[in-house]
Amino acid sequence: MEFSAQQIAALLNGSVEGDENITVSNLSKIEEGLPRTLSFLANPAYTNYIYTTDASIVIVNNSLVLDRPIKSGCTLIRVENAYESFAKILELYGQIRGSKTGIEQPCFISPSAEIGADCYIGAFSYIGQHVKIGNNVKISPHVFLGDNSAVGDNTILHSGVKVYHECKIGANCTIHASTVVGSDGFGFAPNSEGQAFAKVPQIGNVIIEDNVEIGSNTSIDRATLGSTILRKGVKLDNLVQIAHNVEIGENTVIAGLSGVAGSTKVGKNCMIGAQVGIAGHLRIANSVKIAGQSGVGASIEKEGEIVQGSPAFHMGDFKRSYVLFRSLPKLNDRISDLTKKLNTKP
Repeated sequence: MEFSAQQIAALLNGSVEGDENITVSNLSKIEEGLPRTLSFLANPAYTNYIYTTDASIVIVNNSLVLDRPIKSGCTLIRVENAYESFAKILELYGQIRGSKTGIEQPCFISPSAEIGADCYIGAFSYIGQHVKIGNNVKISPHVFLGDNSAVGDNTILHSGVKVYHECKIGANCTIHASTVVGSDGFGFAPNSEGQAFAKVPQIGNVIIEDNVEIGSNTSIDRATLGSTILRKGVKLDNLVQIAHNVEIGENTVIAGLSGVAGSTKVGKNCMIGAQVGIAGHLRIANSVKIAGQSGVGASIEKEGEIVQGSPAFHMGDFKRSYVLFRSLPKLNDRISDLTKKLNTKP
């Protein structure tokens, strides 16, 4: 689709400086701008590119002062906040790209499944028995929805997402490619001889509430009994492991390559960095921040606590300890030197 500078300016409540009829059909970074693309300038470090870019339209702040002419053919749209305005354009662009409707073939849809209005179901998808799909749901090719699962309004499931039986996904969620929701929890019990492990049946489910986004190749295990729960507004990065019976509180974010072991309860508004490991059966208070590569082996009861390290402890203490740790070789050399001097005394 094409949009003119005039149309874009009207959408952003901006003003056009240049040709209001010039059109664009794609987006670009300002340093790599091409004709017929839309770009933006918000970071002052990139200001020089405004004079050399080949982008046809650039969104800039009202406060931008030009000290020389820009290239012919480049039109500016001045707004209060160029970054926020471009984010709005990106959101609109995503909505347009995801505006497909209808059911592609081949795919399998159980006669007992309920599908809402304006949905898109891509080729090679499988929709099991008694599945309930809300309105305006977008299901990319190769998605699997097991029996009795449910997907809320306006949710997007990208290619290769697998949702096992009985699992529930709320409204306005996005689940990226190859993520698995509802696979078995890691439940095994040693036999009476203690020489082998017997599988414990995992008969619970996963509940994902509204406005949750989950990155690609993430696994969320079903509960042994009851539910594994991701509360409203949770954001998970790629390659995150959420084990059985875990509960993640509202608006908590977890970065990539992190794992939460079984039955741990994480509070709301927490921030968990990359490569964090959290042991099972713990409680993490609200608004806790856990630095990347930390290992959490005990509950964190204090709200707003900031921890780091493995085992993790208060970040201020960790930083002071790290200074001492880095000094250990020098301290060892001093001790050795003093020992030699003491031993050589007459």
